[in-house]
Amino acid sequence: MSDTKAQSLVADEMVKVNDFILSQLHSDIVLINQIGHHIINGGGKRLRPLLVLIAAKSVGYEGGKHIDIAAIIEFIHTATLLHDDVIDHSDMRRDQETANAVWGNAVSVLVGDFLYSRAFEMMVAVQQMRVMDILSHATNRIAEGEVLQLMNCNEPDITEEQYVEVIVRKTATLFEAGTRLAAVISNSDTETEQALADYGMELGMAFQIIDDALDYSGKNIGKNIGDDLDEGKPTLPLIRAMQTAPEDQAAVIRNAIKNGGREHIDAVTRAIESSDAIAYTMQVAVEHSQKAIKALDALPPSPYRDALAELAEFSVRRAS
Repeated sequence: MSDTKAQSLVADEMVKVNDFILSQLHSDIVLINQIGHHIINGGGKRLRPLLVLIAAKSVGYEGGKHIDIAAIIEFIHTATLLHDDVIDHSDMRRDQETANAVWGNAVSVLVGDFLYSRAFEMMVAVQQMRVMDILSHATNRIAEGEVLQLMNCNEPDITEEQYVEVIVRKTATLFEAGTRLAAVISNSDTETEQALADYGMELGMAFQIIDDALDYSGKNIGKNIGDDLDEGKPTLPLIRAMQTAPEDQAAVIRNAIKNGGREHIDAVTRAIESSDAIAYTMQVAVEHSQKAIKALDALPPSPYRDALAELAEFSVRRAS
């Protein structure tokens, strides 16, 4: 199942999410509206909101709070993108110019702050303390992940465990929060809540690890190939290649991570291709995807549970 097929299961709800997002983007400050619409309507697949909607349906939820939660998750995600692009000096995302490339870094950071604060206003409106607790904790962990990733940049001796810790906090935590909240608003039992949380965490891990593989595999993911290397990020393909490539090629990778930049991208790509780095990275992602699917065993059979499983499979098929 592609994400498009999954969307068909919750098409009406997704329309409501999009309408709610647009209504909550409104500000008296014209520039906030412009940048908010630029990034929210920038071609994203709305995967995180989609997961919230389907996860809620998978446990029989019939209320309307899943619309609010899905929109809040998307606002938080969008705020992180604005901040990420400033930190990473990115000029392309989803095949369009980033907000910071168009309007500058200062405005992008401030509009990211606006999206965070608006997300918290939306959380309060849900009037459920557990929702506030989970989302505030998730937002804090995302910020920690951003700082941790920045600390790891230009450090070629980062271990696989340290790399995993970054993506647990920076990416997978928001997936986990979204699917956990689907159980919370449904008043699901503890086992079901933990199963959906585990599903979200493992799917988020698989999704990010595949993205890191795609950065060196020549696949078009809407940004410049080699962006991670340009920023000196020691992602899993580079970590694995340094372990398994010939010594001279491993040295090229170490030097490229230390200094950043794209001038060594061809040599680094050759080094990666001469090792098992991409295959290894993809296998790690598949293992996380399989764990996500296994977590769904605690849910009752339904088309929605099947959709969650197939989205986990689809997340790793993107690289094939």
